[in-house]
Amino acid sequence: MRGTIMNYPLTLPTILEHAGRLHGAQEIVSRMPDKSVHRYRFSEFYNRTKKLADGLIKAGLKSGDRVGTLCWNHYAHLEAYFGVPCSGGVLHTLNLRLHADELAYIAKHAGDRFLIVDDDLLPILEGFRDKVDFERIFVVRYNGDPVPADMEDYEDLLDGATSEFTYPEIDEFDACGMCYTSGTTGKPKGVAYSHRGVVLHTLAVSAPDAFGLSMRDCILPIVPMFHANAWGMPTTAVMAGAKTVFAGPHTDHESVLELLESEQVSMTSGVPTVWLPVVDAMKREADRWNLNPALKFVIGGSAAPEAMIRDFDTLGHQVIHAWGMTEMTPVGTTGIPKPSFDSMSRTEQFATLAKQGIPLPFVDIRVVGDDGPAPWDGETMGELQVKGPWIADSYYEPDDPIFSWTDDGWFRTGDVVTVDPEGYVKITDRTKDLIKSGGEWISSVDVENALMGHPDIKEAAVIAMPHERWVERPLACIVLKEGAVLSVESVREFLADKFAKWWLPDAVEFIEEIPRTSTGKFQKMALRERFKDYASE
Repeated sequence: MRGTIMNYPLTLPTILEHAGRLHGAQEIVSRMPDKSVHRYRFSEFYNRTKKLADGLIKAGLKSGDRVGTLCWNHYAHLEAYFGVPCSGGVLHTLNLRLHADELAYIAKHAGDRFLIVDDDLLPILEGFRDKVDFERIFVVRYNGDPVPADMEDYEDLLDGATSEFTYPEIDEFDACGMCYTSGTTGKPKGVAYSHRGVVLHTLAVSAPDAFGLSMRDCILPIVPMFHANAWGMPTTAVMAGAKTVFAGPHTDHESVLELLESEQVSMTSGVPTVWLPVVDAMKREADRWNLNPALKFVIGGSAAPEAMIRDFDTLGHQVIHAWGMTEMTPVGTTGIPKPSFDSMSRTEQFATLAKQGIPLPFVDIRVVGDDGPAPWDGETMGELQVKGPWIADSYYEPDDPIFSWTDDGWFRTGDVVTVDPEGYVKITDRTKDLIKSGGEWISSVDVENALMGHPDIKEAAVIAMPHERWVERPLACIVLKEGAVLSVESVREFLADKFAKWWLPDAVEFIEEIPRTSTGKFQKMALRERFKDYASE
């Protein structure tokens, strides 16, 4: 027996139309590269986005054509987030922090036909343009300079279009967007997101036990829009009708705090390295900043140190710890406390908040160890594998052999985790970052997070170094706070009551800074290369 419910496609035009009809008065605020502020309403966003879709079709875009973007977080990038998919095209956000050769490879591999680029990012484009085949380039202008002769003005594209047009026929399984993985092993790999997957992901992360976003919220996604769909924040904000604020390229702690205060933001999102200087400034200058008391910090990308979560709590702000991957659209878990949280001690509560949380509805998880499925006992480590309606089942035309999916269809995340009986996932490491000492595993993430709880330590990364007897031992790479002085032995003493003795680093290197990836995560691969000949005594 078939149900009697309509076969209604889950596509992005439905979200855009909902926002245009019901939330036209809501604001979108963007801090531009010159620090000027651009403001307009959802009603104008709606009309301009439909004009962009119509303009792209008139420019010759066909269903499935890829449109690249090389843009900061701002209103025009949000227009592309919806305008390109609503034209039948595929939005491909290019990571402006990558090397020119990587950008050239990614744009060429994806087959980007058109490009939308910010005028202040044209020097980046010139670094790889001769290696790709963009047919037309549309420049979003801010600084008043004329558009280069072989390019076109983004505003002219919209001026020649109309918002009164009929959407092309779009199947919910059609691709609407693309992102590429960082390429830490092999070449970067593309993930093509379907309309259906993005819509379901948007609905899931807006739920109360995820981000809980509503039309009464004001959000500031610091996570770049070129990184994993900005964690779904842009589409979720448009669907909910939430006021949306963009920081452009200004993500230093002073600029972020100014926006959080001036726009009275109620939810913001970013990686831990963004929030370390922010929370430090909030502690130092508690009387300076008049932030929204309801402000929540969504933290993901890598594990948030428990000390940071405690600091935010002391300042009166909630942290929502989240985890996901490019291949997952990207959110898989969120750390909203379950009812059992209320009966825990404060120590247990913070330990729980430091975990990555429980899976969203429709995200199936399993943990697989060397001996098969691992129990949910909070102790047994294994690789996290996932399934779900917004999780990729393949990469886009991969150049290299792929071993990221099991024979029975689960995606192998490469994250080593434990899961407790309540279902809270704790990332203990990446498979390549685990330290195996004498046949036993050491979690570099756990040691790092403990180190960053030291009052004199600004940042810490822990890597493996070769050892003649134990195969590998931990090396702690530490950045001290200004003026601080620590000895190797004092670092080990600080950790001594937190871990078994064999978990303690054999050596400590005090360094000026920890290298970061293009998305702000610690780049342990660079540290391993730097200390590859390091040997423990």
